[in-house]
Amino acid sequence: MSENKTYLGIELGSTRIKAVAVGGDYAPAASGDYTWASRYENGVWTYPLAEVWTGLKAALSQVENRDGIKAAGVSAMMHGYLAFDKDWNLLTPFRTWQNTITGPAAAELTELFGFNIPQRWSIAHLYQAVLNREEHIFSIAHITTLAGYVHYMLTGVNAVGVGEASGMFPIDSNTLDYDAGMLEKFSRLPAVKGLPWKLEDILPDVLPAGAEAGRLTEEGAKRLEGLLAPGIPFAPPEGDAGTGMTAANAVAPRTGNVSAGTSIFSMVVLERPLARVHEEIDIVTTPAGSPVAMVHCNNCTNDTNAWVGVLGETARLFGAEPDVGTLYTRLYEKSLEGEPDCGGVLVCNYLAGEGVTHLDAGRPLVVRTPETRFTLANFFKAQLYATMSTLKIGMDILAEEGVAIDSLTGHGGLFKTPVVGQSYMAAACNAPVTCMSTAGEGGPYGMALLSAYMMEKGEGESLEAYLEKRVFAGVSGTTVQPDPILVEGFNKYIERYKKLLEVERSAAEAI
Repeated sequence: MSENKTYLGIELGSTRIKAVAVGGDYAPAASGDYTWASRYENGVWTYPLAEVWTGLKAALSQVENRDGIKAAGVSAMMHGYLAFDKDWNLLTPFRTWQNTITGPAAAELTELFGFNIPQRWSIAHLYQAVLNREEHIFSIAHITTLAGYVHYMLTGVNAVGVGEASGMFPIDSNTLDYDAGMLEKFSRLPAVKGLPWKLEDILPDVLPAGAEAGRLTEEGAKRLEGLLAPGIPFAPPEGDAGTGMTAANAVAPRTGNVSAGTSIFSMVVLERPLARVHEEIDIVTTPAGSPVAMVHCNNCTNDTNAWVGVLGETARLFGAEPDVGTLYTRLYEKSLEGEPDCGGVLVCNYLAGEGVTHLDAGRPLVVRTPETRFTLANFFKAQLYATMSTLKIGMDILAEEGVAIDSLTGHGGLFKTPVVGQSYMAAACNAPVTCMSTAGEGGPYGMALLSAYMMEKGEGESLEAYLEKRVFAGVSGTTVQPDPILVEGFNKYIERYKKLLEVERSAAEAI
């Protein structure tokens, strides 16, 4: 790493807290991570905030040459709900994106605004707490996201990037701020009358990519036990959606990206507004504020990871000791031998509820008929199809709306094994899918690039131009075109998958 040009990206993801540093060539040069997991406590998916700092210090301690860091930024799993009093004391445990407990609030706000409000958005969580008349709502002075919280604790600046803000409350892409008309409509709701706050006063400020969002304070540096030096400039904190778009060079119209790990979501930059409101589609923004259609699904690789663990345990019974990476690679590659429609094997991978398909809880299922050709290849292909089937349902809606996609870029763990995840995603979305050498780095890498943009952008240089002309110029990648046979097979699979969801609904109710 060049000590004159080193940028740090931090991401608090669903399964890992990761820090990635990039050098003068914008390639990842050093990284560190810490594994953690959400907890289901009192009917809520949550993480303890104390572990945020344990994990962050563990990840940072593994990054070399920290003294050369020129700028940094914080990213985290998107949206959710963190509520604080005036002294920044947490009022209720962190409510993550995994929760599907805000249905009445999300539905009422969607109708009120004429704009889709997903269950995981911060405003849905806040309004549901108001409808429930939870005790803490009378003490709220600040609400923010996980990225916003960590950023504030490090810099003393209560702000988030516009992409992250667009998952808290709808954004006006012309003003790059919260939609004023919708704020006014919210203020007139009977349930919020008499509360000791106005929504605009408890939301964080909104900043676009390229703005400076404060510097690491002495107190923040002490919180990190000196792992970073005070005074480092910080970029506006972003969610993993915005940093994923940046890492994938997918911030221009007609481009998109798919981030696939614990959860899976696609982001497609729009040329024009959608014709109507779709509950399955979120309208958010890029880190620069351009409108984006987002399909977000709570469930992706968790169930597959569990099956890989079981199959690895089986191998060890016979004396084999495959390392985890090899095990994943062999199983992914074996799936290529499966039939295009998985031979009749059906998998539903829901561990949590799923907003796109309107399920409030998940029960992983493997279903087959007596005629099903139940082979390892068909089973594992069905596993991988399942990781992206719910996403496909949403992407098909965009196709029906006439949304043009010239290219999709894939990143995250699903794409680490070459070709396999790409091929299936290209078939699911019927669009070419590109993976770059940084595909596995994802969000923290994107956050490092946003930090670099803050420091290096020229006068009037857009984020789109900066990424295209400086960061990704000459970067190699592999592109997979949709295979018509796989496209047809996936379409057959998805029709059966939609029927499987009725079984899933019954399973969640019965068990």
